[in-house]
Amino acid sequence: MNQVLQNLQPRLADIFTHLHEHPEISWQEHETTQYIAALLREAQMEPHLFDDMTGLYVDIGNGEPKVGFRTDIDALWQEVDGVFKANHSCGHDGHMTMAIGTALLLKDMEHLLSGAVRILFQPAEEKAQGASALVEKGLVDNLEYLFGVHVRPLKELEDGTYAPALYHGAAKLFTGTIIGEEAHGARPELGINAIEVGAAIVEGLQKIWTDPNVSASVKMTQFNAGGSSTNIIPGKATFSIDARAQTNEVMQVITEGVERVRTSVEAMYGAKIDIKVDAHIVAALVHDAALQLMNAAIIDVVGEKACAPPVVTPGGEDFHFYTFERPHLKATMLGLGCGVTPGLHHPKMTFNQDRLLTGVNIITRAILRAL
Repeated sequence: MNQVLQNLQPRLADIFTHLHEHPEISWQEHETTQYIAALLREAQMEPHLFDDMTGLYVDIGNGEPKVGFRTDIDALWQEVDGVFKANHSCGHDGHMTMAIGTALLLKDMEHLLSGAVRILFQPAEEKAQGASALVEKGLVDNLEYLFGVHVRPLKELEDGTYAPALYHGAAKLFTGTIIGEEAHGARPELGINAIEVGAAIVEGLQKIWTDPNVSASVKMTQFNAGGSSTNIIPGKATFSIDARAQTNEVMQVITEGVERVRTSVEAMYGAKIDIKVDAHIVAALVHDAALQLMNAAIIDVVGEKACAPPVVTPGGEDFHFYTFERPHLKATMLGLGCGVTPGLHHPKMTFNQDRLLTGVNIITRAILRAL
């Protein structure tokens, strides 16, 4: 397998370069989907595309797949050198490269596989919507194990070290609208000031108490009200609330707290407040059996010294929705220590691409162990 891996390295470098230079945002990964499908067909595989969305999957081996690997395929939309554009600043170009490399490696040893493997190329991770779309299509229902991977910043993992699990936190994005009553600035008693209602919401959010032993936060991150006239009390405002928690249980406490704040502020001011959840990322649900398989695979490839402990990180990941919706899945994500700098989502983010081949080796061995 090592010789096959070495032969793959230049090809994977070319694949990464193409993916990095052709980023596409969530639900618009059309060229990316076609490019991956063409690579798989060229390697005598049969990729399955969707009629109603981007993304694809491929099965390798005989029978019903029991082991799966998932990669995300979308890019962020952000400002780079003064221009807003699609940009791979979260490592998905590297994740896709490792998934393709794993598929090529497994196809090469297909005659030796004791079962079938499903590789999922998932769209819209950055919108926290892609995993739910694949779950709804039943693509993980018959899987027993599901693995993933994510590049890690230097502050979490040293370059050349690898973690068998990533304990991401939960995240929720709430958006809301306040409907009060406009009035003249000289007659505030005739209006319901949307700005004052918003301030009361901020104060209420600060009074949501959660378990102090679990990292959590809830705060207003956007607020828009009023026009160019400063003598009008605004009657309407829009806002966003960002909530984070290291566990799903604490996120539920925060969610209930946001609803209490909404109803109490409505009653206090006589305003109408509508709040909805725009995005929900669940906290990691790592299965110990999957973690142990990944841990053994890391040691197989790089030895015990380069095998780091599981990483606890406040960031979120759509991957964990699979286990949230399908609790039978035994899942974990490989943390790839590849010197990500200056950090994830930075417009100029870079990492050590040489680690991608090691990632392919580790992921493949974890899959073989699971089979």
